[in-house]
Amino acid sequence: MAYLKRKIDEVLRQWKSKPDRKPLIVKGPRQVGKTESIRRFAEANYSSVIEINFVEEPKYKLITADGYKTDDVIRNMSRMDPSKKFIPGETLIFFDELQEHPDIATALKFFHIDGRFDVICSGSMLGINYRKIESNSVGYKTDYDMQSLDFEEFLWAKGYHDDFIEDIYQHMAQTKPFNDVMLKVCHDLFLDSCILGGMPAVVREYIEKGTFEGTLEIQRQLIADYKEDIRKYADGVDQTRILNIFNQIPVQLAKENKKFQISKVASGARFKDYRGCIEWLNDAGIIHICYCLHFPELPLRGNYDDTKMKVYFADSGLLVALLDDEAQEDLRANKNLGVYKGALYENIVGEALVKGGYPLYYYKREDSTMEVDFFVRTANELIPVEVKAKNGKAKSMRTLIDSDRYPEIRYGLKLTGGNIGYEDGVYSFPYFCTFLMKRYLHSLQ
Repeated sequence: MAYLKRKIDEVLRQWKSKPDRKPLIVKGPRQVGKTESIRRFAEANYSSVIEINFVEEPKYKLITADGYKTDDVIRNMSRMDPSKKFIPGETLIFFDELQEHPDIATALKFFHIDGRFDVICSGSMLGINYRKIESNSVGYKTDYDMQSLDFEEFLWAKGYHDDFIEDIYQHMAQTKPFNDVMLKVCHDLFLDSCILGGMPAVVREYIEKGTFEGTLEIQRQLIADYKEDIRKYADGVDQTRILNIFNQIPVQLAKENKKFQISKVASGARFKDYRGCIEWLNDAGIIHICYCLHFPELPLRGNYDDTKMKVYFADSGLLVALLDDEAQEDLRANKNLGVYKGALYENIVGEALVKGGYPLYYYKREDSTMEVDFFVRTANELIPVEVKAKNGKAKSMRTLIDSDRYPEIRYGLKLTGGNIGYEDGVYSFPYFCTFLMKRYLHSLQ
């Protein structure tokens, strides 16, 4: 089974190069490739790797029975399995499925002070249990959020190298349209990545077979696994509400008004009863919440209405897998996004922005005379981002750029199915360029 190169590979390499490295906690939704990447790194860099999986081997929850000091924990691990070798300076201890035993986080402080062994922890649904972990290891750990493959990692999986990605970026930097060949190649690759999403098992199936055969079954199994996690980790009464929200997301995204409406989730549903359930899915890394700004100005934090939101899937492949059979067939056979076109592209752009390090915000005026899909910021500029299914006009963006009421907005970005262009303060880019947005905006500064 071929390994898919990931961005975490470089993160792990840099972590290992620091002489005063702290224990590393890799967070992220299930099935995004955390364990596989950590194992590969461990095997290449340590003569002894000790892996403890708290789901598969719950007996290891007892290793902290005598306390959290390094010698106590190691002594208990050795008693349970005498074959484990603890070689100072050459050993990585890998605690997997940390959410099943968040108590181990207390030991991280002692491992860091002791300094003989490197420690990496990993887990899914960590957003849910993370408050406990945070309070137990504050100041003694490093965090990394891992997500499913972004478009750059998808290009790597397809055999494209950094020079290809640099070529895309240079076209953006020079506002130079792509030629027909490059545009078609990138657009086709991007459409494939939209249909697949970024879950490694799905992408690997597609790479190995060269077709979409079998990918939908894997996506649907992932959906089933996520629902099982909700039943496992969510408290009683919330389980049904969380599942209701999960199932409603594609339905509500397909509507013209994409604001998430709690009243449509269930009969008599009220925001205060469901708010925590939406946040639960967000903490679990299954969805991204996009909040409505009070007014399009900086700062963004604190300048939004937390009762008005759009909800996107953190991996577009989950959205695709929840479409009905007819839409599935149309999508895979004809690459036709049909009724979900706007929703799918908006979800994909939102996902790419989050993977690029941006929180999600939108703006919609009360009288509906102005609406902007997303905003990103630089140090002192606010930049509206519009997602257009076709190369349509962005009237709201035009108003923001032209009006003196919005001094921090000087230009806008429009993402479309077309080519690179510039007109009156609006830069247009194909959707597939979104993954380079942060680098591009940094260069404009």
